[in-house]
Amino acid sequence: MSGPGDVPPEILERLRPICRALPETYEEPAWIGIRWRIRARTVAHVYTPDPSRQPFYAQFAVNGEPPTVMTFRAPAGEFLGLTGSGFPFFRAAWGSNVAGVLLGDHTDWTEIAEILTDSYAEMAPKFLVARQRAMGR
Repeated sequence: MSGPGDVPPEILERLRPICRALPETYEEPAWIGIRWRIRARTVAHVYTPDPSRQPFYAQFAVNGEPPTVMTFRAPAGEFLGLTGSGFPFFRAAWGSNVAGVLLGDHTDWTEIAEILTDSYAEMAPKFLVARQRAMGR
């Protein structure tokens, strides 16, 4: 089984400040990779899957290296647009609003910040979402 070290440090360095800016969000190791949570709900999960154990990800390998993936919750009004647009987005195999994005050199980190803010709004208690919006984030 993989561990948190599988996520490239440069990706964690980009994700951490975005997630830390969301009220009461905390980081923890997941069964694979790292996740950020609000209370007991996952806002984002980043990991490097093993394509031999999860064949779906083999199509996204670059030069034989497995991809780095982040899953998140997308608002109903944006879910189909994101997942239907193709690379770097996809629909996760679980949950009605769980989407995934492939992270790497091509990543638009401004877009990722917006996606994480939206995922937080899907998972956090409404009073925290209101506080976060009032802070202008």
